[in-house]
Amino acid sequence: MCTALTYDSGCFCMGRTLDYERMYGESICVTPRNFPLRFRHEGELLQHYAFIGTAHIANGFPLYYDAVNEKGLGIAGLNFVGSTRYGEPQQGLRSIAQFELIPWLLGRCADISQARRELEALTVVGDSFSEELPAARLHWLIADRSGALVLECTESGQKLHVNPVGVLANEPPFEMQLFMLNNYMSLGAQDPTNSFAPAAGLKAYSRGMGAMGLPGDWSSASRFARAAFARAHAVSGSSESECVGQFFHIMDAVSQPRGICAVGSEFEVTQYTSCWNADRGVYYYTTYGCRRINAVDMHRTDIDGQDLAVFPMLTDEDVNAQN
Repeated sequence: MCTALTYDSGCFCMGRTLDYERMYGESICVTPRNFPLRFRHEGELLQHYAFIGTAHIANGFPLYYDAVNEKGLGIAGLNFVGSTRYGEPQQGLRSIAQFELIPWLLGRCADISQARRELEALTVVGDSFSEELPAARLHWLIADRSGALVLECTESGQKLHVNPVGVLANEPPFEMQLFMLNNYMSLGAQDPTNSFAPAAGLKAYSRGMGAMGLPGDWSSASRFARAAFARAHAVSGSSESECVGQFFHIMDAVSQPRGICAVGSEFEVTQYTSCWNADRGVYYYTTYGCRRINAVDMHRTDIDGQDLAVFPMLTDEDVNAQN
């Protein structure tokens, strides 16, 4: 499954883990300003903002998992299999297929307020990209430096939620995940005080006991809680390298090693972790096999061009032999 979050320590970052049992040939893809975007129900967008992210390229079209545009607006789509119910085309609203939502928003919107207006004027519909690629059931974390939103399509309709913690996991729906943080409201980074039985002389016997009770399993609700806790308490310097490095450390709290989550005869692992500097359009990532932080700068490509710039993900372990 997946976890996404935002982090701002002077440099605004956003990214996600993608946890699954296999990869599908994902690449880092830059969609330049003049790449023609053709939508199922809404015609063409021939000029738009440039954006960069992880995508599977199918028939020349980038199917983005997550991305950020040149203005600093970012989106990550996460599996939401049990609850997703896409809508039907409605008169007076635009119809955007689920696989088009990321390019539609990032191509048109400079910030979260514009994205909100677009989302309030559209219906996400469940068109499949092709017979081989059926509709993915997703919900989305959408953010810039000023705030974060969650878009969900369920039986109760399409809803846009303000996200005060800047984190999203998979199931259950976002409002339930957020409510369950009430279970951990007494936790913190400091040693706990003895309010259980003051006369018994109870005391902390280990560092880190202020977070005792935080769930340690890899269910999405538990990952949501751990990521929200780590994000809320993480401290880093304000430089890009410090902020990006701390982002990957926060994501370590929810990273899945092979063997702990069985899917039939396979295992779900953290296939990749992304982190983009939304201010500069630099996309950082690691993969399960290559834990070195790699970077692709969208501004070092032809962002005024018409052709996708595609960079295969590095997946071989990179060991620095120091002597």
